[in-house]
This record gives sequence, structure tokens and C-alpha cells, in this order.
Amino acid sequence: MSATLSETSAVSVAELCRAAKRASRTLALTETTVKDGALLALAQALVERAPEILAANAADLEAGREQGLSPALLDRLALDQRRIAAIAGGVRGIAALPDPVGEVIDGSRLANGLDVRRVRVPLGVVAVVYEARPNVTIDAAALCLKSGNAVVLRGSRAAARSNAALAAVAAEALSGAGLPGAALTLIAGGGREQLAELATQSESVDLIIPRGGEGLKAALKGVATVPVIFAAAGNCHVYVDRSAGLREAQEIVLNAKLQRPGVCNAAETLLVHHGVAAAFLPAMLEQLHGAGVVLHGDERTRALAGAVPVRVATEDDWDTEYLGLELAVAVVDDVQAAIEHINRHGSGHSEAIVTRDTAAARAFQRAVDAACVYVNASTRFTDGGEFGMGAEIGNSTQKLHVRGPIGLRELCTYKYLVEGAGHVRA
Repeated sequence: MSATLSETSAVSVAELCRAAKRASRTLALTETTVKDGALLALAQALVERAPEILAANAADLEAGREQGLSPALLDRLALDQRRIAAIAGGVRGIAALPDPVGEVIDGSRLANGLDVRRVRVPLGVVAVVYEARPNVTIDAAALCLKSGNAVVLRGSRAAARSNAALAAVAAEALSGAGLPGAALTLIAGGGREQLAELATQSESVDLIIPRGGEGLKAALKGVATVPVIFAAAGNCHVYVDRSAGLREAQEIVLNAKLQRPGVCNAAETLLVHHGVAAAFLPAMLEQLHGAGVVLHGDERTRALAGAVPVRVATEDDWDTEYLGLELAVAVVDDVQAAIEHINRHGSGHSEAIVTRDTAAARAFQRAVDAACVYVNASTRFTDGGEFGMGAEIGNSTQKLHVRGPIGLRELCTYKYLVEGAGHVRA
């Protein structure tokens, strides 16, 4: 590895970022076959060295339990053979994707005879700051390197051992395959001052992507001079329309809430059309309660709950990303009321409608302001791997320059290549 900054290291964040900048210039010119070979070597190394990665992760999990981390955070932190195999599979998937570098986006010959092409190029150095999720160490590295970018990683203390083990495996595999040593740098051991230093390296870092909670977002907003894309919170909704197939709607709601409740694309609010609420909600609430979900409901929901305990929903509940087994539930008058609720309280991440009414579906698609809008599908599909990107660094809820899963093309900018034949401007 180029360097790992620990609490005792004399290497500064600025020096590490400058080294990454130098490496990025080499990576920008690296052939696709070399990058793909390095990624395949990384995937193989992850599988072969899984025991040492799992040992490091077990130590992080034990420390996390002692510190009282929530079940949702522990789930994000945990690795096992299956998850490591999935991470390695994601790396292979990225290697198999077309290289975005040099891709021609569009082009034309101007009336004056100049040929103009717009082509994708790497951003340069991408810094990724993330909490609890050690898989991001590999996902971010693989995506950045395939797209010709050097990557600077800063994980959380909760995953320090796991991140160090993964980064060491990655660095050895990548350098052994011919990539520059400073292509991947892990910064560890520092506090908010270190984060502030990283976020102000505007001469060497081209983009910083924070993947974590609102505290991390707030910490960066106050100090960052480097451009930031926030992989932000997901206050996601499922709206069951009047025309919905009730069995289909039940399956979608259960999947969106229960399949992995501690992630950003899990549903946090269920909205139900008043015309179907009496037929749908009693059984739905019973199923959710039976699965251990704590329910918060409006007056109309509570009136249909029967023996199922439903807490009174406060205004804060509509704005809360629970990241666990809790769900807010409301009955709404129509699709327009659902859209208004989502646009008022949602985070712009992923929103779903269950309906057989084409007009309602189209109205929802056009009016809901979110990165991903689903018709008759779970919000859990908002994921770079599910979208065919191999993996993702996170999901952006911004509108510039990236929205939704951050994959290979999203880690590129572009430049114009203009060719003439002695042209001069009159």
C-alpha cells in the first residue's frame, strides 16, 4: 500500500493526497487490460485471504458489541464468507464492465469543419469517507480504479481492523498487477481534525464522497473546500394505491422493510389509499408486527389496527430514517396526497407505488422528486450491483453531477476533443 496513516504515523494527509494525485495521472493512461487484470487479482485475493479478513472483522464486531453499537450498525459492520464472496463477485463484475474512460458521449462536425467529440475522462483523486461498512473499502477501490481514479479511503473507528485488512489485501493485489502504489490509500486513526484536513485538499483531491449519517454530512458541510457528493440518508416510501393487487403489495412492503432494514433503500414509511386501507392494512400491520416491526401510525391507521399495537405517529416520524425495525404508516386520500407527502418528507432517495392504474403510475413517476422511482417493485433494488454497475460507492440524492447509484460513469467527468485542419477564428 502507498501508505496507511495511523495515529503514530508521521505522514500527513496532505502528503498522502499529493502522492495519490501523482498516481492518478498514471492511472488515467493505464490500459483497460491492466486495470481489469488488477481487479481480477484483487477478487481472487479476497477469497484466498478471507480467514484473516474475517478474524479482523470479528475483533471489530466484539469491540462494537462492547461499545453498545445498535443491531443495524453491527449488521452493516459484519462480514462472513458469503459477504466476502459477494464483494469479490462485485469486483469481478466491475472488471467485466466496459471501461468508461475514453468513451465518446457525443460528437459532430461543425459547420466550419471542426470535429468536436465529448469523451469521458477520470475525475482524478476520489476520497471516500464512510461509516461502519467495510465492504465500501473494496467497492470504492474497484470502482475508482476501473474508472482511472486514485482513491483515498477513510473509514470509521468501528471498522478499523476490517478496513485495514481489506485495504492491505487490495494494495498487495493491485500493486502486484502493475498499478501504482499510491493508487489506493487508507487513512486511519484520526478524528474530526483529520477529516477536515482531508476535506480541504482541493489542490490534490477532486471529489469527496461521504457515506454515512447526518453527523458526517454536517461535519463535512462546515469545512469542505473539495467538491462533495453526499451519499445521503434514505427516507423511502411505499405507496399502495387503490388499484393495487393486495398480495403483490404485501410482498413488496415486507421486502422493502424487512429484507435488510438497516440500509438506506429500506422503506421507512408506508402510505395507503383510503379506498383500500380497510381491506389491506389490518393484515399488513399484523404481518409487520409479527416480524418485530414497531409501528407508528396516523389516526386512520390506528383505527384499522385492531389488536396490533400502533404508536401515535408524530411529525418527526414522517421525517425519520429508522434504519431498523420501525415503520411509519399513514392513510392518504389519493395518489396526489401520497406524492405531496413524499415530496414533503422524503429524502429524494427511492420511492415506490404499487398500482394497476397506468395513470396513477405515470403521475407518480412524473411528480415524485427522487433519484429512483419504482412502479410495482421494492425500493431495495436501488443498488449499483442490482442496476448492473457491478457495485456502487453510494446513492446520491443530489442532482448535480450525480443522482442515484454512484458507479463507473458517475466517477468520470468529460472533456471536449476538437480537431481541425489549420482552423483559425475569423
